[in-house]
Amino acid sequence: MRAASSPACLSPLLLCLCVLQRSFGTPSPPSPTFIHNQTKLPDGDKDSHHRPKRGWIWNQFFVLEEHFGPDAQYVGKLHSNSDKGDGSVQYLLSGEGAGNIFTINELTGDIHAKKSLDREKKSHYVLHARAVDRFTNRAVEPESEFIIKVQDVNDNAPKFPDGPFSASVPEMADIGTSVFQITATDADDPTYGNSAKIVYSILQGQPFFTIDPKTGVIRTALPNMDRETREMYSVIIQAKDMAGSVGGLSGSTTVNISLTDVNDNPPRFPQKNYQLYVPESSQVGKAVGKIKANDEDLGVNAEMTYRITNEEGAAMFSISTDSDKREGIISLRKPLDYEKKKAYSLNIEGVNTHLDPRFSYLGPFKDTTTLKLIIGDVDEAPVFTMDYYIMDVYENAPAGTVVGMVTAQDPDSTRSKVRYSIDQNAEGDALFSIDVDSGLVTTTKSLDREEVAWHNITVMASEIDNPNLVSYVPVTVQVLDVNDNAPYIATDSALVVCEGSKAGQVIQTIRTTDKDNFANGRFTFALPEDLPVNPNFTLKDNEVPHVVTQITLISSLPLLFLLFF
Repeated sequence: MRAASSPACLSPLLLCLCVLQRSFGTPSPPSPTFIHNQTKLPDGDKDSHHRPKRGWIWNQFFVLEEHFGPDAQYVGKLHSNSDKGDGSVQYLLSGEGAGNIFTINELTGDIHAKKSLDREKKSHYVLHARAVDRFTNRAVEPESEFIIKVQDVNDNAPKFPDGPFSASVPEMADIGTSVFQITATDADDPTYGNSAKIVYSILQGQPFFTIDPKTGVIRTALPNMDRETREMYSVIIQAKDMAGSVGGLSGSTTVNISLTDVNDNPPRFPQKNYQLYVPESSQVGKAVGKIKANDEDLGVNAEMTYRITNEEGAAMFSISTDSDKREGIISLRKPLDYEKKKAYSLNIEGVNTHLDPRFSYLGPFKDTTTLKLIIGDVDEAPVFTMDYYIMDVYENAPAGTVVGMVTAQDPDSTRSKVRYSIDQNAEGDALFSIDVDSGLVTTTKSLDREEVAWHNITVMASEIDNPNLVSYVPVTVQVLDVNDNAPYIATDSALVVCEGSKAGQVIQTIRTTDKDNFANGRFTFALPEDLPVNPNFTLKDNEVPHVVTQITLISSLPLLFLLFF
């Protein structure tokens, strides 16, 4: 820019922004921040008159967001003190939004926003301003950068983007126990005014819970909140901006709060007396019934153990806990006999296994009941007087000889008559018979001990009134020996005696056998009387059963003799 002839023309140009503050119920913008932008003089110009340097001087530009109306929103004014109002100075605008959002009056420097802006989408715009001589197109002021900030208005309500929420707190918790912290978001400017200053409150959920208005921490407000009375609470939380003042925007969400269980309820049997039917045929070790104490708690807090406290009941029955640790399973320890005892009484105790000492004052955490077991009479099979029988009979006895007797009785009170028979599938069924009424066992043929000394049979006993009820008993029959077998020398033998044999020398030992047993198998040895006496040999009986006799040489022999027996 060339020097003007008037000293006034030598003064620096001043570019001013006049910001129009409209009344929208929002706080005033921050105090202006002035920026001084020094500009070099053109080459050849000397500061011989000590003129001050030219430069841009302005404060920040602000435009109100969400402006709606028929007219464009006034932003501010660019002005140069070189502008004498004759239209020679032209103001130019470039940068973000220049032309389509922000327009400038080239003659007056007035800046308008012709569109409604949203601070939450874009909070500021960077633009460049120039002032040129309309006729020469030379710069009156150099180009410089400035920023237009979008001023916030309260156009966004608080939100809970992650809601609804779920939380839990133990039942019976103390007042003031922290449950959950909730946080709302507000898209408005947190650094400007109260548009994003949130206050929390409870719309639904009192008097059970409270919320800290600043932190959003939800706490219990009542003591002894009982899960068994009410388990779930739907708490509606409101977040309001403008610090909660009238006219602020608000949003809400739901926090579903559940009470978790603690062991605050002892077990209780629904009845103090129970009765259970148990047939006497129940098997030892098998379950005969169940019993259960109710507990309003959940999970491990409701687990319990059972025991039989009276001696008689514990001797005959046992009780254990099922897999869920809720029911008591009663099992039989010993066989039942209706004819001996028709009823048993069990004193049963149920006790919680996981106690919480905080709630011991609500105890004791156990309960008792009485269970009467009625033993049912069952038509049982006959019972033999012995577990097995051993009988005997002499061999060679004629058919029909009595061997022995078995006895069985109906254990039931009816005492039904018993019939006997021999199991046809068992060994020895063709050799013996049994009287169907008396149980007398007899032979059907003569027996030989030397063929079979022992016989095993199975006797069956059944009730006449119920033939399907059958009992079995093993019977062993021993065949006794009689002396019905002669001694036996297995083979004839030829004896060879050498001529040099000496007198008294044993030349042969003879062995024999007898099929009878040791009592009937004793015998003696002797030479037959119908044979001539041989002076050269003697026969000695050793008097040992089944064993030996010795032939001995009396005198020496000149020749070889053959001795035959």
